[in-house]
Amino acid sequence: MPPSRPDRPLTIGKVLDALRQEFPEVSISKIRFLEGEGLVEPTRTPAGYRTYSAADVERLRYVLRAQRDRFWPLRVIREALDALDRGLQPATDVDARPQPPGPEADPDVPSADTLRPGPIVRLTRDELTTATGLDLETISSLEGFGILRVDAEGLFSGADLQAAHAAAGLAAYGIEARHLRPFRTAADREVGLVEQAMSTRRSGGRAQDQADVARLCLQLHAALVKGGLSRP
Repeated sequence: MPPSRPDRPLTIGKVLDALRQEFPEVSISKIRFLEGEGLVEPTRTPAGYRTYSAADVERLRYVLRAQRDRFWPLRVIREALDALDRGLQPATDVDARPQPPGPEADPDVPSADTLRPGPIVRLTRDELTTATGLDLETISSLEGFGILRVDAEGLFSGADLQAAHAAAGLAAYGIEARHLRPFRTAADREVGLVEQAMSTRRSGGRAQDQADVARLCLQLHAALVKGGLSRP
């Protein structure tokens, strides 16, 4: 017989064996009672037999521990399970309900350190086209819509290089320079917010504070975009 795998469906007997290591008095009738109360929902085979996943077993453990250690009634357990199903996190306190997850660093948002000024890069128009694969007409169009901005000497910055790379990638999806104007408008407004926040600061560490505020603005922007994309 091949060894069992964690993702292989379990019969109610196997579930009982797994639970009895911690709950010696648990029975098949108890598991079926919890199912009848809607606390666990095993799948059914075409023949009508119940099968359980590893997640179902962990759910049953949560229910049994809540009854044994916290003396929670089924109503409270059901509310806690609903909270867990909605993404809240199990609490470690003995009588605590699931809690919203704490803030986590968004891997899509640059850190404050990367937002601080780094080595200065200045590129000619020809160097920018070579680096990005964009033609001169597209570069000019991106300038016209404010996505790229040359300095007093007609050179592009490292930020312009990154923006041009992004514009080149978006072009593959049919997004043209004229569609990118809202990004400049939004970026300018965010820069304005950063400058407003810095206007009252007189102490040292201004550069780090500026980078921190910029990171939070980007975090908010990313959260709003992700939230919009996740809506049905």
